[in-house]
Amino acid sequence: MAELPLSHDSAQPVPALDTAQASSHTYGIISRVSYLLGVPTRIFKNPHEPPQWEVYELLEKNRNARIIRHLCTLRTAIERNFDRIHDKMKFEFKTITSMPELVPAESISQLSQDGVDVARRHSRLVQYVVEINRQITDRINNCRELFPLWLNWAYLRNIFIMPGGLQESGPKEAIQIYYQKQAYYPYQVYLNWPASDSGNILYHDKKFVALLYQWNHDVFTDISKVSDTGRYAKASIYDFLAESKQTVLVVDCENSDPYNLYAALQNLNSDTLAKISKIILFDDVHAATAWDLLDNYLSLPVERMLIERIKQNKSLVDIRLTAEACREHYQNQVDSFIIVSSDSDYWALISSLPKARFLVMVEHEKCGFGMKAALAKAGIFYCYIDDFYSGASEELKFSALLRELHRYIQQSLHLNVNAMMESAFQSTRIVMSDAEKRQFYNQYIKPMHLVIAKNGDVSIELRGR
Repeated sequence: MAELPLSHDSAQPVPALDTAQASSHTYGIISRVSYLLGVPTRIFKNPHEPPQWEVYELLEKNRNARIIRHLCTLRTAIERNFDRIHDKMKFEFKTITSMPELVPAESISQLSQDGVDVARRHSRLVQYVVEINRQITDRINNCRELFPLWLNWAYLRNIFIMPGGLQESGPKEAIQIYYQKQAYYPYQVYLNWPASDSGNILYHDKKFVALLYQWNHDVFTDISKVSDTGRYAKASIYDFLAESKQTVLVVDCENSDPYNLYAALQNLNSDTLAKISKIILFDDVHAATAWDLLDNYLSLPVERMLIERIKQNKSLVDIRLTAEACREHYQNQVDSFIIVSSDSDYWALISSLPKARFLVMVEHEKCGFGMKAALAKAGIFYCYIDDFYSGASEELKFSALLRELHRYIQQSLHLNVNAMMESAFQSTRIVMSDAEKRQFYNQYIKPMHLVIAKNGDVSIELRGR
């Protein structure tokens, strides 16, 4: 391992980044929840409110999301004005469609356009609430795909389900709770939660998800899923790129995480990132296989160098990384490098290029205190790639998983159904016409499917007689 230097002439010392003060909030989850719960449109349009207008516009195109939103809007309107609506129905013989000042006609109209009829005449107002609850209960699972897999859907689904809401006693009890604690409900929309003075629970993703798990006697710990790195870190990266003539991003794949790096790049301004001329991946045989997928998901040019080992316990990545970076500097006039590695071996590169500028991206658990102290003392800015919002890497993760699963299946299973049928005919001495064979194939072979046991064992099941 290379010795850590005490100083570096190319930059002035900068303090190490304090992640406790550096995190920034994300709003994707609360914007989707706000839309479905029926938070008013004006809240989304207000740039000073947390829910994001672009999420609203996206979900407006989704029929399943629209239906839940307008059902929840109607439910909230009825709960908020229950006594007034009840009296007009009882003494003025009005229906919910004839009270637009109390029951939003646009929601009833939109639901009708989407094929949901909630305006059928009921003798009592509470029956409308029961019908709305039934529709929400039946349809809320259609919105599951709007949220990431890491978020516990059972917890989230529950906030839309009114306790006992399919019986008349449930809405009556819910209305009493809502009246008593209406000020605590975010934007005064109804949801099923232990209403308390918690401030705006839809203020940002981190707050909402932490409370959601707390309501279910659980703890949410993966903070990178609900927060992004702070403005200081991003601004420092932007400044570094703005001041460089040509930048190359070099990655020690053995000592970096492809998903964290991808998430970090996805959360940076694309116009500024365009100043990076290319990404060079120095890939070791022991590194994650997802590295060879990265160029499919980035707009930047990616070069991948697979470094073979002379000895199994000795990587040559740091030597090749230094050599290639020097070549880029002297032959291609690259003046700035972003190094992605949590290992200190790249100090050989820094000492080899005293006139180049450097920025380093590390990971919390892989980067020791001594290395961070040396970076700060040398005046080299560093940031944590695992502080960036990690939800941006879900697509890459799923692609990597599906590719490896496909590879495993291909290695474990090779079955040709035509050869299987011919073998069966030969063993049984059964003769069939071509028409009989096609009929047998369509009825028994084509519907065959995999059966997964509780212990994970997989078998193929043919359709029986």
